Amino acid sequence: MKLEKIEGRFAPTVDGKCAVSDKGMVSTAFPEATEAGVEMLRRGGNAIDAACAAAFALGVCEPQASGIGGQSMAILHYRGKTIAIDGSSRVPSLAHIDRIDKKTHRFQGYKATTVPSTPAVLGYLHFRYGKLNWSEILEPSIRIAREGYLITELQHNLQKREREKFLAADSLSGAKYFLKEGREPYAAGERFVQEDLSNFLQYLAQNGVKAFYTGSIAKQIDEDMRFNEGFLRAEDLALIPWPVERKPIRRSYRKVKIYTCPPPGAGRTLLLVLQMLKNLPSKFLKNPGPKRFHFFAETIRKGLLNHKERPFDPNIYPQLPHDKKILSLDFARSLSASIRDGIDPALPLNELFTLSNDTSHLSVMDSENNAVGITQSIELVYGAKVAAKGMGFLYNNYMSSLDVKDPSHPYYLRPNAVPWSSVAPIIAFYKDKPWLVAGSPGSERIFSTMSQFLSHIIDADQPISEAMMKPRLHCTVGGKLSLEIERFDPDVVEYLKNVGYKLDPREPYSFYLGAVHAVLKAQTTGQFQGVAEIRRDGTAAGP
Repeated sequence: MKLEKIEGRFAPTVDGKCAVSDKGMVSTAFPEATEAGVEMLRRGGNAIDAACAAAFALGVCEPQASGIGGQSMAILHYRGKTIAIDGSSRVPSLAHIDRIDKKTHRFQGYKATTVPSTPAVLGYLHFRYGKLNWSEILEPSIRIAREGYLITELQHNLQKREREKFLAADSLSGAKYFLKEGREPYAAGERFVQEDLSNFLQYLAQNGVKAFYTGSIAKQIDEDMRFNEGFLRAEDLALIPWPVERKPIRRSYRKVKIYTCPPPGAGRTLLLVLQMLKNLPSKFLKNPGPKRFHFFAETIRKGLLNHKERPFDPNIYPQLPHDKKILSLDFARSLSASIRDGIDPALPLNELFTLSNDTSHLSVMDSENNAVGITQSIELVYGAKVAAKGMGFLYNNYMSSLDVKDPSHPYYLRPNAVPWSSVAPIIAFYKDKPWLVAGSPGSERIFSTMSQFLSHIIDADQPISEAMMKPRLHCTVGGKLSLEIERFDPDVVEYLKNVGYKLDPREPYSFYLGAVHAVLKAQTTGQFQGVAEIRRDGTAAGP
């Protein structure tokens, strides 16, 4: 790994996808959200202030992926200590399995909603680690909601795709807020104003985050849910889902220490994949030949199967001795050694679990060596497709992330259960100094996106800008290989087809294959570098 090549070949771009700064860096999935974070740094706030402001802003201008009604997870490095923030939402107390249609209620509508945790997570992060006043954190999101922002081509296409689902809801509440005149997608370039959401955020700024979970807001949500036969009640909200600080899990990849989130997140799956890749020389992993991509695909399959077969209760996980085995070099070596010249028929050839969920990730570093990555979501694109009456935010559909078949499963759908998560944000350290913060949306594709991104940097000495741009693939346990087919050598594609994969062609720079937002503190120059995913709408910027 040549640090000079990785850091020295990075260059900013005029479109804001790549940026440099001397005083910190913010990377998010929307320009206004990035600017909200930068605004906090300019005011003297730290990385946590910037991240919280950016996260609230994303809920306003990237509603298809995140928002007040969703769930947030984070990894944080603050004053020399690294912490995983488990911001799980909770299943409402009335949501018993026998009251839920497993094929419909879990995916759309009021019954699909768990207790939102995003306000509690952002409030907790700010209260515990931030510097600025709470009202300052919400200023940008209030302003964006009140003045509006311009709809992007991506958002237009997603509204068009999800239109029928919006209109299928009896209440039409999601359509009212997120389709033009409640019927049609907004055109790209149209200004989108959210007055109810602006007023709601103003109330939150004046009254604090607890105001979301108690008093008049809780009563409004309760009445909305009762009228529309949802499960969420004021007493569920009163049991505020404050986040739990957990010990992050870590492993070294070459010369870099990588910290990530334990269960209910999928950080251990990412680390297992990296442990498997360590069994091969960097020379092989930067070679564009077909065998490299075959090895990656099989590594992803084995990592994903391990994830699905070994779910762990987040509260019991720290007490178990399994961690040393599952993330050991010996275990990874045994999995690597089982990879054959063709697709491994010993793995199930049926699909265990697939969903096209949408999520958002942001990364921030400041000049005080603080670093934070937040991955937040309302689960499916535009969540449950229904919105909170009078408040303008979408409810999540995290019921879809709970198991409904095995009552012994740690994420089985029962009252007060927490959803199973695929998030794997990371903070990487070089010589014990925070070097890189990164993460991605993409459900089960998060760890495959992140492992490819990290390998491009560490194995191939690519700057984070190049690593983000590289063509991606993902393989399901059943052997369905999704890849940006036009960006791969035809000989590679033919090889992968011949060894047994079911090819799932995706367009160049596919929305489906993740979205890396990363910031790096260059050890050779002291400058900050940031990248925002080319497959999404975001930017990176510094103060």
